[in-house]
Amino acid sequence: MINEFKQFIMRGNVLDMAVGIIIGAAFGKIVSSLVDDIIMPPLGLILGKVDFSNLFINISAEEYATLAEAKAAGAPVIAYGAFLNTVVNFLIVGFAIFMLIKQVNRLMPKKEEAPKKRTCPYCKSEVADEATRCPHCTSEIPLEG
Repeated sequence: MINEFKQFIMRGNVLDMAVGIIIGAAFGKIVSSLVDDIIMPPLGLILGKVDFSNLFINISAEEYATLAEAKAAGAPVIAYGAFLNTVVNFLIVGFAIFMLIKQVNRLMPKKEEAPKKRTCPYCKSEVADEATRCPHCTSEIPLEG
């Protein structure tokens, strides 16, 4: 069982996946910083000096000036500002992945089409489209066309 596990782990697919997950996590942190530290502050300034990370709806009887105060008191809140930041993060990551896959697909060689096949009228086996004799029953097959 240990040897099977070693073989499984050492396959290229698993190692590639592990590298992808690590790079994806680091990319996620970069995008979070981009959204929280670079995109949302100017957007908040344009929208009237709004700090999106501090937007919340207090659903308790007590009043709290900031989201941090409400969380420290254990008050139930709906932190929709943090949700907006997360949505922007998701959209940026999704767009980046879309662009990456689009570029990779463009660089990948085109798959060659499989040769066309037809059916032998005598033995019903599949034969190449340009074949004049069936490799299975050796019958002569007239070319179509």
